[in-house]
Amino acid sequence: MKFSELEVSEEIRKATDRMGFTEMTPIQEQAIPVAKTGVDLIGQAQTGTGKTTAFGIPMIESADPSNYDIQGVVITPTRELAIQNAQELNALGYYKKVRTAAIYGGQDIQRQIRDLKKRPSIISATPGRLLDHIKRRTIRLDQIKIIVLDEADEMLNMGFIDDIHEILENTPEERQTLLFSATMPRPIQVLAEKFMRDPKKVQIKAKTLTVSLIEQNFVKVKEPDKFDALTRFLDIQMPERAIVFGRTKRRVDELMRALQKRGYEAEGIHGDLTQSKRDLVLRRFKQNEVKLLVATDVAARGLDISNVTHVYNFDLPQDPESYVHRIGRTGRAGKTGLALTFITPNEFPHLRSIERLTKQPMKQVSAPSYEEALAGQQKVAVDTLRSSLEKDNYHAYEAKAQELLSNNDAEDVVAAALKVLTKEPDTTPVRLTREAPLMVKRNSHHSQQHGSRGKGFYSRSREFEHRQNSGYRGRGRQRSQHF
Repeated sequence: MKFSELEVSEEIRKATDRMGFTEMTPIQEQAIPVAKTGVDLIGQAQTGTGKTTAFGIPMIESADPSNYDIQGVVITPTRELAIQNAQELNALGYYKKVRTAAIYGGQDIQRQIRDLKKRPSIISATPGRLLDHIKRRTIRLDQIKIIVLDEADEMLNMGFIDDIHEILENTPEERQTLLFSATMPRPIQVLAEKFMRDPKKVQIKAKTLTVSLIEQNFVKVKEPDKFDALTRFLDIQMPERAIVFGRTKRRVDELMRALQKRGYEAEGIHGDLTQSKRDLVLRRFKQNEVKLLVATDVAARGLDISNVTHVYNFDLPQDPESYVHRIGRTGRAGKTGLALTFITPNEFPHLRSIERLTKQPMKQVSAPSYEEALAGQQKVAVDTLRSSLEKDNYHAYEAKAQELLSNNDAEDVVAAALKVLTKEPDTTPVRLTREAPLMVKRNSHHSQQHGSRGKGFYSRSREFEHRQNSGYRGRGRQRSQHF
């Protein structure tokens, strides 16, 4: 089903056109018409299936921008998802003038309070920071019409289930509740039974993955060495058109500047770009004015780009499904493609979870040395010279060639020409802010059964990082004043 066939307001239709949406995903096609009727809904679908738009369109449609109360809340497990959801909701609400604010831990709370004074209609929040605002009375949920629990099973996994109960108890009984989850462990079922009224259920099965035309490789590399490894692969592989994926907007900006500093034609795209800048970047990439597009997952959603020869996963995505979405940018229309993923030593469990999903093992390759990268660029120079000879368009330079040969050895002249043509690997120092490695869940079955916050479910470092990102400080303990 196409978005143009959906019964929505003209403002929503214009917004989806502006965002480049044409075909609806299965979760969007099934969930939007049900949610628009105002009933409670449980949507079971994997990450990366278009859930934000599935709940976003009903939220925007029900919101009244002239009403200064908060009318909708989306609760998500991580700050990254809170920001991504807010960006997409703002894009959907652009013509209706429905504004969404992102509320999450790790950002100055006073800045968020100032943003809340601008009266957003919707907030996209992590549980810990949302509770902070509720207790400060800077957010009131007594007038909300709709609440969304996004990735509910992940919030359970991260120990937020009690916070979710507390938040829902602060909302009106006469509200619409939409719950989205990839799995339905018992604690999530209990949550639904307690807080939802006769919910309709929509379940989308994961699609069969077709990645057979894509050569999938990975390279094991330490975080500080990743950028040098990337540039050496670029020097050897010489992609005609490639996408480099970073996990965060900061990473994309830093990668783009670092690549440009070393002489590569690169542009970046992420959710903070204006529509005009986004259009300019995509136009330059499509017209081969730049060969490298550095992007976040959310910015790459829905991009209509063909002839991508290489995908480089500089950072692992948050989930295996996003990996499939990323590499699907290449290997299209019967053409082969290459996907290369950079793995730090403690991210191997995440790599294995990706292989289980794709049912295809990745081949390990070694990071090239400087000498190998130089040899790759020298080959390009030789090929360029040979191509010029074949074109037979160099006769205007024969007099100069004879002049050079009269005073120099022919081998020296050719060597000098090749050196001029060769883009020698640039070793200009660059510095990228370190991104914490991803860790996969452990003892998943046991923890989902018991809703445990216990040890061994997440590595301690990753659990701390997630909770810091989401403003979580633990129940029954004093909350930190550092935001």
